[in-house]
Amino acid sequence: MLSATIAAHPAAAAAITLRQRHSLRRRQPLRVPIGAAAPRRRMETARSSVVNAVASQGVPAVPPKLSFPILVNSCTGKMGKAVAEAAVSAGLQLVPVSFSATEVPDGKLKICDREIRIHDPSESEKILPSIMEEYPDLIVVDYTVPDAVNANAELYCKLGLPVVMGTTGGDRQLLHKTVQDANIYAVISPQMGKQVVAFLAAMEIMAGQFPDAFSGYKLEVMESHQATKLDVSGTAKAVISCFQKLGVSFDMDEVKLVRDPEEQVNVVGVPEEHLEGHAFHMYHLTSPDGTVSFEFQHNICGRSIYAEGTVDAAMFLYTKIQSGASKKLYDMIDVLREGNMR
Repeated sequence: MLSATIAAHPAAAAAITLRQRHSLRRRQPLRVPIGAAAPRRRMETARSSVVNAVASQGVPAVPPKLSFPILVNSCTGKMGKAVAEAAVSAGLQLVPVSFSATEVPDGKLKICDREIRIHDPSESEKILPSIMEEYPDLIVVDYTVPDAVNANAELYCKLGLPVVMGTTGGDRQLLHKTVQDANIYAVISPQMGKQVVAFLAAMEIMAGQFPDAFSGYKLEVMESHQATKLDVSGTAKAVISCFQKLGVSFDMDEVKLVRDPEEQVNVVGVPEEHLEGHAFHMYHLTSPDGTVSFEFQHNICGRSIYAEGTVDAAMFLYTKIQSGASKKLYDMIDVLREGNMR
């Protein structure tokens, strides 16, 4: 039986427990390095194809030090706060204004050495124009809530405000249409972690090059996030979409969402200190006769991977605006291809 596992966190024992819980067959570890028996000519051809594909994208130079104003909406959330801190660390100008329905003492929040004034979201349309006038090269980063995605996008489009949309959920099709119709610069992605984006890009390539390669296979998906995450992970949706193109029949409501802390610790293997900020995903494929299985797993603790990726996306968008790029709507794969991340 063949088993392939990709993991970013040592939770093997917990993963075995999870597989047993779902009545999956036990698999022997693969002891031969993947690809060890591949013909040298085939490997060289594949390597050449990858190099040529990357080279064809072009790698324009990015100024060594960028400094432009960035407004994080909303800084009161844990993800927004992490992005604001990463922006300050990167030398960007954190605008001292944000919007949130969450009440904070005196209406102010301190991030690093910056004092951020928090306004109610109902005031955003009135306040943002003056902020844009004061900060001409402003880029807004959105980490709010799923229910606000489309309304916020409409406002940014109305004002012509470039945006990095990190919030998941909402009507994604409408979101893209709204931004395209308004012709504003934007980066929209369900996943801001650079390394996870690379994995997603590889999945997209596989789905495009080998359609129906997993036809007939059964797919099981488990994803664990902090209890405050209300929706199904956008990353899980993207990966599942690739598997569907590869011939797997799967409905989104089949995703096993793990939000109970006790189950996350005892079954999934999430460290207790990261219960309030983690992303553990497992995608398990089994052949129709049960003799072959594949498993893809990525486990992330904390929010730094997303915060750093978001700042890279903002820098990418700023360079596109400054260069007057004709293309205006991007995703994180575009950011990754540019090759100028820190």
